Amino acid sequence: MVNRRPASVAGAALLFCALAGPSARGSEIKIAVADPMTGSSAAFGAQMRDGAAAAVEVLNVSGLLPDNAKVVLSVADDACDPRQAVAVANKLTTERVLLVVGHFCSSSSIPASDIYAEAGIVQVSPGSSTPQLTDRGLETVFRICGRDDQQGTVAAEYIHMNYPNENIAVLDDKSTAGKGIADVVEARLHRFGRQVTRQSYVAGEKDFRALVSRMKKDRVRVAYIGGYHTEIGLFLRQASEAKADFRVMANDPLMTSEFWAITGSTGNDTLFTFMPDPAGNANAAGAVAGLKASSRSAEGYTLYAYAAVQAWAEAVYRSGSFDPARVASALRSRPIDTVVGPVRFDKKGDNSASGFLVYRWRNGHVERVTRY
Repeated sequence: MVNRRPASVAGAALLFCALAGPSARGSEIKIAVADPMTGSSAAFGAQMRDGAAAAVEVLNVSGLLPDNAKVVLSVADDACDPRQAVAVANKLTTERVLLVVGHFCSSSSIPASDIYAEAGIVQVSPGSSTPQLTDRGLETVFRICGRDDQQGTVAAEYIHMNYPNENIAVLDDKSTAGKGIADVVEARLHRFGRQVTRQSYVAGEKDFRALVSRMKKDRVRVAYIGGYHTEIGLFLRQASEAKADFRVMANDPLMTSEFWAITGSTGNDTLFTFMPDPAGNANAAGAVAGLKASSRSAEGYTLYAYAAVQAWAEAVYRSGSFDPARVASALRSRPIDTVVGPVRFDKKGDNSASGFLVYRWRNGHVERVTRY
């Protein structure tokens, strides 16, 4: 156990701004970002890497951690592949990291979380929204983002309210996250008494012409897609080429400029759900400025990864220890101020303060949809 520093924590966790003067270098501790750094989801891995790195830079001059400990951040690539994620998790265990910020893809987070939990490593995911991650009751597993049962409900309610008489199709890419949220949307629409055409494709698919043709034949006017931005972008381009007249709504992986790079103007008015964008929050101003100064963006999950590091650091401070059981208990003890706002972890490890909003792409920019 490490002795707790006799100092006030008021405001310290918010932006790690309780800065100390120069001091002797303390012990080094290891944390890691484990996310897709290669492959079609690499844009999200880059967001989480940048957010965590920015938080660590400020944390290391804040004096917040016990005994002047300094954090060393490593970056691990799971390529959004479950087998690679397991290999990454085993490697990080041998390296004795104390925190893993990740994973992004739920199909990676779930098997990796078993390894982290057994090894006593705290895992805080900024982006894995599948309920199964936290529903298993693992003591050291947390997430900053919301859950797909929340996200899917918001999407279904929006579709039902704004397209009351339109034919609806629900699609998924057969991935853990994509199928999971599509199931939620379909079930919720059924509760509203809506009929739904259900279709699937395989993650990595590039030719959607046959699927688009079937949807045109079924006179679909609204298509909800649970999947990732690359395939959804290609789907939209091919739907436009086929002069298919339907509105597309999707889940959170559309919050990346790479989506617009794929679609161009054919992506206009594409709807999607994402958590509240914290970039304009007053308590995120310092983090956003720091990211900009180092030529990094606050896009998407960046500040959620930043908040994951903040929450863990504050829990270490509260507990006066790096012991994972004590840190996990401190994470659940009371709300933690972060760049994304107050984070309140419940017994499962979910952020009960999180929620989802509806956004759309318009001329290369993301706009919040005000009409709900």
